[in-house]
Amino acid sequence: MSSDKIKGKSTRRGEQEKGGPEPLTLALPKGRLMEEVLTLLQAVGCPVEGLLGSRKLVHDFPEAGWRYLVVRTSDVPTYVEYGVADLGVVGKDDLLEERREVAELVDLGFGRCRLAVAVPAGSRDLLNGTGIGRIRVATKYPRLAEEHFHDRGIQAEIIHLRGSVELAPLLGLSDVIVDLVSTGRTLAENNLVAVEDLAVATARLICNRVSFRLYHSRISAFSQAVREAAGVAAGGVAGEGNAELQ
Repeated sequence: MSSDKIKGKSTRRGEQEKGGPEPLTLALPKGRLMEEVLTLLQAVGCPVEGLLGSRKLVHDFPEAGWRYLVVRTSDVPTYVEYGVADLGVVGKDDLLEERREVAELVDLGFGRCRLAVAVPAGSRDLLNGTGIGRIRVATKYPRLAEEHFHDRGIQAEIIHLRGSVELAPLLGLSDVIVDLVSTGRTLAENNLVAVEDLAVATARLICNRVSFRLYHSRISAFSQAVREAAGVAAGGVAGEGNAELQ
């Protein structure tokens, strides 16, 4: 990848007025992970006042040394890769799908879900046996879904949806879906059943590679505090590379 693609952080430095270190920018995910992320931030002494339930997308806490961006979960890796954010919290599912050049620092352990293939309850054997014809797959994860069915030798037409994926089989849009499964309740309510797992996803703390070098001591101290608060063993650090995402 061209080095120009990860220089966003360095080009915006130098804009902070003198008098203290520039705040670190943290991209926060909208949706299911937000409440647990805020609880974790509060546990490590970061300000969280006014975030929960707010419609504001940018929250500045200059005295505490933080700026928060509230963005779509799947966009967090992009903001971090391009240096708009120094750090971010995102699900492993979105990291695997987006494949951005970021450093994965800590597996936070919460937000645990399975990325799974689900079929109508009356078609449990749809993907079993040989001679399976071309199927249609509805999903928010087109790259992962396409690779999964390619590896299985099944011809699949991938239909990219951004919400209510469970509706697709009910309305005849798709034969199966690939989506996150937590308790399985939503699947059951829509007469679907999970039959194959692609991955297990938990929340991850990620970092811009340039920021990691420029602010190594601050980011290392923060990631260590987060790791301890989340109860993650030292082995939960992925380091500066992104080998886990290959």
